Amino acid sequence: MKIYISTDFEGVSGIVAWEQILGDSAEYAYGCSLLTDELNAAMDGAAAAGATSFVVNDSHASMRNLKPRELHQQATLISGAFKPLYMMQGLDSSFDAVFFIGYHGSIGHERAILSHSYNPKAIWEVKINGTIVGESGLNALVAAHFNVPIALVTGDAATAEEAEWIAPAAERIVVKESISRFAATNLHPEVACARIREGAAAAVRRLAEQQPPRFSDPIELEVTFLTADMAAMACWIDGATRLGPRTIQFRGSDSLGMFQRFVTVVNLTRGLAE
Repeated sequence: MKIYISTDFEGVSGIVAWEQILGDSAEYAYGCSLLTDELNAAMDGAAAAGATSFVVNDSHASMRNLKPRELHQQATLISGAFKPLYMMQGLDSSFDAVFFIGYHGSIGHERAILSHSYNPKAIWEVKINGTIVGESGLNALVAAHFNVPIALVTGDAATAEEAEWIAPAAERIVVKESISRFAATNLHPEVACARIREGAAAAVRRLAEQQPPRFSDPIELEVTFLTADMAAMACWIDGATRLGPRTIQFRGSDSLGMFQRFVTVVNLTRGLAE
């Protein structure tokens, strides 16, 4: 049984500040250890329930947050930036399930720790078929294309809430409650890992109940930027329609193509944002 794991960072218990997940500092190093522990807990739980192999995609920022030697021995690690499928690089139809570990809420959520949707310097809000989505919803477009269910999602309560739309039968493990964008009530790391371990095992045992994400046809992907010039630049991409000064839309039936267009928008507008 093959499990695909996309790891983010903001949704790990104990993480409440950018300094813990970016840069080269003692805080960042400790943050990486917390992330590694939660990831290994998920693999331990899944393996105990029958999973036999894992592909882990390090998906946060530089995408070099994990040390291979510290990971579960059944894991293959994808690391490094500039991946064509970004946070979902490596997924294909051979996998039995997708896990989202350490995920966070969308930039549009009322209360979510370190909330953003791919690029907080450029993107103000993203909607799929009228529903505000974060990275879990966007990445679900790839899972839908390859027909693989999202079986486990871990993070704060906002993450669990948003994941219900794309994976209603998934195990959704809440390891912290966001107070604001930069404060949260966190479980003890060992308790968080225990809950993730149990959730991963349950996710594997319940795979027969899981269904791949489904999106109505046509898919309407709407992106609102911080500034009008970002929207204008996004319209250089084939298929983009300008809905307003700061908003563009892609419309189509191919969920993978929609995701690829979105990732192109993220990379294209990064120069203006920075």
